[in-house]
Amino acid sequence: MDALLGTGPRRARGCLGAAGPTSSGRAARTPAAPWARFSAWLECVCVVTFDLELGQALELVYPNDFRLTDKEKSSICYLSFPDSHSGCLGDTQFSFRMRQCGGQRSPWHADDRHYNSRAPVALQREPAHYFGYVYFRQVKDSSVKRGYFQKVRIPSRVDKSESSPPKQFDQENLLPAPVVLASVHELDLFRCFRPVLTHMQTLWELMLLGEPLLVLAPSPDVSSEMVLALTSCLQPLRFCCDFRPYFTIHDSEFKEFTTRTQAPPNVVLGVTNPFFIKTLQHWPHILRVGEPKMSGDLPKQVKLKKPSRLKTLDTKPGLYTAYTAHLHRDKALLKRLLKGVQKKRPSDVQSALLRRHLLELTQSFIIPLEHYMASLMPLQKSITPWKTPPQIQPFSQDDFLRSLEHAGPQLTCILKGDWLGLYRRFFKSPHFDGWYRQRHKEMALKLEALHLEAICEANIETWMKDKSEVEVVDLVLKLREKLVRAQGHQLPVKEATLQRAQLYIETVIGSLPKDLQAVLCPP
Repeated sequence: MDALLGTGPRRARGCLGAAGPTSSGRAARTPAAPWARFSAWLECVCVVTFDLELGQALELVYPNDFRLTDKEKSSICYLSFPDSHSGCLGDTQFSFRMRQCGGQRSPWHADDRHYNSRAPVALQREPAHYFGYVYFRQVKDSSVKRGYFQKVRIPSRVDKSESSPPKQFDQENLLPAPVVLASVHELDLFRCFRPVLTHMQTLWELMLLGEPLLVLAPSPDVSSEMVLALTSCLQPLRFCCDFRPYFTIHDSEFKEFTTRTQAPPNVVLGVTNPFFIKTLQHWPHILRVGEPKMSGDLPKQVKLKKPSRLKTLDTKPGLYTAYTAHLHRDKALLKRLLKGVQKKRPSDVQSALLRRHLLELTQSFIIPLEHYMASLMPLQKSITPWKTPPQIQPFSQDDFLRSLEHAGPQLTCILKGDWLGLYRRFFKSPHFDGWYRQRHKEMALKLEALHLEAICEANIETWMKDKSEVEVVDLVLKLREKLVRAQGHQLPVKEATLQRAQLYIETVIGSLPKDLQAVLCPP
């Protein structure tokens, strides 16, 4: 089995093959190395095989200088194989996400900050976890003791179906055929959500509130796609909770996630082993799905069931939760999707409809928060060059809720329901904390940039006339600090402002005595 490991969000920062990580074990490599630039997207490629005596074993890691801890190697080996309950025959592709052990070990690439400054928050690099992308193969093989060949390999053009006659291939044809992807991070949402379309509103709210959710699926590919589809429901909002597209009882964090001594963690956990039903039956929300069916009419929708109906054995597909959605479901959307099934509308078109609905729903929820947050920003006229810029006003939940009467989500969304109740619960979620911290950071940087612009537009020579040397030196140091931050793309300022700031620094230093100039500008 091959695995690709990566650390990016869902930029392909993982391994090729069966399983792999994408974020931290990079040893220092010279820029001239062939892998150097590609490793910005892909950490390493792992080949994992099943040894009759050792079990899952890591056969190969490329590049060979990529450092993995023993715990990470063990996790990769187990996560690269479907468990015995899945019964996956043939080729299976799925993904996983695992925590890096021992903290972040690899330095960020030079372009990471620049990439993150331009990428949507949902696609920015995440340095604390590995993303693994698995290509698993299990076929019958009478020459092997257990009767099956189990490994992951990277497919190529020489692969042929069993019914096709053998052909001769030259060396050129060994290269994979080019594949054009409309998107490298978006899933076929409609295919993933077909059995749960009637509960999309409930599932969206559970994701928005960061509720613990166990997804029990028949195979790792169904599990991982469902988890990734669920976590993508909040775009363009960053998903701030933990999520594991495929998780096993052998994972190093198994005890952490299954403990009953504290509340369930804010995580979306994808599993295939029914043992988790018993182990995590205290979790508030459990979604069990069956094998996906793409032919014919819309598949039978899973039912909403009370957690008390949950059985440790032979639990039927369903959404087991006591949660009641705050907003009413969008019946018009369901009708459109059902009509699309009847007319055999392409799945990508159905997915586009569903993705647009979720995007507009999230935006309708977030826009009032964005407007209120913007009102907390000090007015530009209050920013003066020679005084510390005013502070951002604190976020008042009560003031925000009062503002919803005239500037709430009802202006952009037709869905009715208890929006106030949903916002109140959202304030307690990791997603509000993550959103607020990000927006506050951006506003603070904007405030600093406006202050720098105000300084650069002022007459600095007039300011220096009655200032002491200590005050002048202090200005030089502060301007230099702001300039370094701005040049590192941390402050949103124009190039002309940077040039003027540099000119101001030179002007101020030139007005000082020679001994101070030597200290501030050493040779």
